[in-house]
Amino acid sequence: MHARSTLIALALLAAGASAQANDLLDQLKEKAGEAVSANPQGGNSGASSLGNLGFKMPAIGSSTVGNAAGVLQYCVKNNYLGGDAASVKDKLLAKITGQKQQETGFASGAKGLLKGGDGKSLNFKLLSSKVKTKACDYVLKNATSLI
Repeated sequence: MHARSTLIALALLAAGASAQANDLLDQLKEKAGEAVSANPQGGNSGASSLGNLGFKMPAIGSSTVGNAAGVLQYCVKNNYLGGDAASVKDKLLAKITGQKQQETGFASGAKGLLKGGDGKSLNFKLLSSKVKTKACDYVLKNATSLI
């Protein structure tokens, strides 16, 4: 009977630790969203800083056109971008048709994985909604310059 009580106590402790970890992750995501709102990204700098967190966005350039187009598709599909984002994506796709490496990049981007020419990457699925919106805006601004 004592072993059973100990097992139940351990399970409750683990559940509490898991809840704390989730709370901490939510707080971190919210802080990232606040930092982005306080320090919006501007221009076409390849590796813009994401707020005061020291996070650098992957650089978008001619070697990552396909991936940028894929990320734009991800952003439009998930309602983080509207307006001319689909048009920009279509124009980028027209530039890469038949280029195997660029088409592979598109497939990754469409799944929410931004890969920069600088070797950095960012998985949009791990970001809060606020940060995703800012990251999608970043991709759109930089991708527009590649048309």
